[in-house]
Amino acid sequence: MAKRTFSIGGIHPADNKRSRDCRIEVLPLPPKVYVSMFQHLGAQAKPIVAVGDSVKAGQIIAEPGGFISAYVHSPVSGVVKSIAPRRDFAGFNVMHIEIDVQGDEWAEGIDLSPELVTAIPEDNAFILDRIKMNGVVGLGGATFPTHVKLSPPPGKKADCLILNGAECEPYLTSDFRIMLERTDEIVVGAAIMQKVLGGCPCVIGIEENKPEAIAAMEAAVARLNYPGIRVQVLRKRYPQGGEKQLIDAVMRRQVRSGGLPIDVGAVVQNVATSLAVYEAVQKNKPLVTNVLTVTGSVIPADRQRNFLFRIGVPFPFIIEQAGGVPEGTVKIVSGGPMMGKAMANLDATTVKGSSSVLFLGDETRRKPAGPCIRCTRCAGACPMGLEPYLLRRLYSAADTDALEKNAVQDCIECGSCQYSCPSNIPLLDSIRIAKSQVMGIIRARNAKK
Repeated sequence: MAKRTFSIGGIHPADNKRSRDCRIEVLPLPPKVYVSMFQHLGAQAKPIVAVGDSVKAGQIIAEPGGFISAYVHSPVSGVVKSIAPRRDFAGFNVMHIEIDVQGDEWAEGIDLSPELVTAIPEDNAFILDRIKMNGVVGLGGATFPTHVKLSPPPGKKADCLILNGAECEPYLTSDFRIMLERTDEIVVGAAIMQKVLGGCPCVIGIEENKPEAIAAMEAAVARLNYPGIRVQVLRKRYPQGGEKQLIDAVMRRQVRSGGLPIDVGAVVQNVATSLAVYEAVQKNKPLVTNVLTVTGSVIPADRQRNFLFRIGVPFPFIIEQAGGVPEGTVKIVSGGPMMGKAMANLDATTVKGSSSVLFLGDETRRKPAGPCIRCTRCAGACPMGLEPYLLRRLYSAADTDALEKNAVQDCIECGSCQYSCPSNIPLLDSIRIAKSQVMGIIRARNAKK
């Protein structure tokens, strides 16, 4: 099968998949968890428990705060200690529910057995309700509520379900490991979503640098024999896992500026989301666990980890379980080195979409920026076809009209421009702020209509 990739821009950073051979380990439970009410795209969840309440693992503790929102469940059994603002990893105050851990008793009706359930429910409404009530959100980065994404608006139809197994960010290996260790569950989850979307074809896209995952997923697809599901090998190219880039690679369709994937008949979900859908629908298990990679350039080989964690676990507890902060650490990042964020607050806790704790050394120190030499490498690297050097200049001039006209709102913040700049200009920093400003203007304008 021919390898596919997207048509515009892209870069080739080193893989650095140092934890690829580390099997998933179950992280022990900490003494306390702090469960965020803002771990999904959209409105914050609203607590429905009170201080002093006893809760079980998998019990609903917060309900959606709007249409684009999600249920939140207790990841442990214990007693609610407080409901109060607490700083997240970026340093913002967000409401959290603090729970004293007093065991691991799960709510009734949740199937924790390892037995694979392959028979898919007939009722689509039942499936979507299970996904919604179990708080499933996209685990590829955006954490968009999955039940909403699987319900195209009137007049829109899914022509293809794309499962993202690219994991193109350097260092990260959590998706790779679940494709090896939870292979069948991912395929069943794909078949469930495929059914809800009307039986459209499903393509599982995996980069060529993961041959073990490609082989494992192809074997599972053949073994389970659901119709219309296949694996597509993708070329190694960053950001191959971007939603619009995957659609381009798999379907050869481009999402217009301001458009959505469903506009071109695409629905994109991460392989970890597919696993969460399987657990929600077939096992009635809420999304309270995920897999997180502990890795980096300064962490020794014997301390690399892929942890199955519960949401709400403090990062210091995870770091302690992995042997502490390695010597030579200059920066600790949540997420990958390209799109992740440096952790401004190490006392933060995990959320549904947490993907890594990344320890990086001197190579991350910012070098002095030189003048733009007009080489246009940043424009050649941009997978959205933007002109980053121009956007930075317009940002410096505070020209929001020109920024919108030049589509700064289409930036996916992948960092390809900054990576490719020979003058070390912090292009992404300026563009990210400019995008935020323009998006605010667009939202305000739309609100007046």
